[in-house]
Parts: sequence; structure tokens; C-alpha cells
Amino acid sequence: MRDARPAGDRRRALGALSALAAAVVLASGCEATGSLTDNSPSEGAGSPTGAADAGRAVSPLDNPDGTEPGLAAVSSDADRAEARRLIGKVAVKGRGPRTGYDRDEFGEAWLDTADVPFSRNGCDTRNDLLRRDGEELEFRSGSDCVVVAMTLADPYTGKEIDWVKADAAEVQIDHVMALSYNWQMGASRWSRDKREAIANDPLNLLPVDGPTNSAKGDSGPAAWVPPDKRIRCAYAVRFAQVSLKYELPVTEADKAAMLRQCGG
Repeated sequence: MRDARPAGDRRRALGALSALAAAVVLASGCEATGSLTDNSPSEGAGSPTGAADAGRAVSPLDNPDGTEPGLAAVSSDADRAEARRLIGKVAVKGRGPRTGYDRDEFGEAWLDTADVPFSRNGCDTRNDLLRRDGEELEFRSGSDCVVVAMTLADPYTGKEIDWVKADAAEVQIDHVMALSYNWQMGASRWSRDKREAIANDPLNLLPVDGPTNSAKGDSGPAAWVPPDKRIRCAYAVRFAQVSLKYELPVTEADKAAMLRQCGG
């Protein structure tokens, strides 16, 4: 049964428990040993309230600009066929060297001036995305921008996260097409403005479980897909949408993996 306490009280209690658990780990000298890089099939946390089934989440096929929340599953035969048609348009090439890559080449994190949706609204990109996807939002006193607590239906694991800003890394903003990947596939030759755009475009950004995002790194879909199997075709569609919008190819292995996730 869901905790009946108010969201703020529940989050504060969870934060205290997290801090206590961290202290116990430090005192015992233990480290977390589980790996999230395993690409074997997984059901994710998978309760009926998981992100794949969340009422607010929108299919990427119905959200081509990324301004709607979440990443709903692509499950019907017709939608999966449409997904394969979209992925089929993606160009392929070999992955280039990482030479010269630096996060700063894509601008300061997180800009409010890139030429993308939500920009120039007085709120930075990270908070724009938390507001887009979060529920039960709580804001810093006197602000309608800075989110300090929320509930997130994580699309990658299917679990619900009660997040507070004091534990900021528990929720991270994932670049679906990682910036290093973009650099190696052609963004090294782009203008600064175009690199800032892909780094702040809501189409390429999802608030997700922090440890899961860290495990992904700059992998393409051949090496990493979300743990929750239900969302993998949707993830492939979103990867393809970013690729097509910015005319960035993917590797042949990544395209093949994207098609497989949608039944190809």
C-alpha cells in the first residue's frame, strides 16, 4: 500500500533513511557490488504503476518534439511497425575517435539560451525537464522554477522515485544520444550553437534513475538499453528521432539493435 503521509513528509523520511543507510555502509567498509551494465532481459521494477504504464507518459511516436512527459511503451503491432519505419531512415557510419571531446564543447550545463523548446523562459534546462516529467512538484520558496522535491516515474527501470534536491544525483538528466557519442558521430564538426542545441533539446533529455544513467555512460543501443524491457522499443524510437533531427548517423550495430527492440 502506498504511504499515506503527505509527499513532503514521505520524502524527508526517505532522505533520512538513505542517509542512515549510507552511514552504515561507510562504517562497515562495504561497497555496492551490483552492476547495471548487464544487457540481459529484465522486467524492471515492473509494478502496474511503473513508468511504462504511467498515465502521464507519452509515446515518442506521439511526442516528436519531446515537450510531453515521459516515455510510454510502444507496444501495438501497428506502432512497432511505424517505429521500424522511422528507425529505417537513420543513416549509419563507423564511430569516430573521441579525440578533442569535452563536455564544455556543448556549452554550459544547463543553458536557457539554446534554440530549443522551453528555452528563454527564465528556467534552466534541468529544471525544465524536472517540471515536465515530475509529479507532486515542490519548488524552492519564492520560485516557480527550481524543483526541490518531486515524484518521478522512471522510464528506464519502471520504478517510482521520491526525489529531494538534497540527494540530487538520485535523479539525473540523461542525454539519450550521449554527447560523447554525438561528438564521435559528427558533432565535432558542428557549430557551437548546434552543439548547445542537442545538449539542451528536450527531445534528447529524460530525467531518470541516477545509477542507471551512470551505468549507461556514452553507450549506443547495441551496448546498452533500459533495464525495463517494456520501454526498449520506445527508447530506440527516441534515439532515432534525435538522430534524424540532427542528421547524426549511428553505428550499424546500433541501428540493428534498435530495429530488434521493435521487432525487426
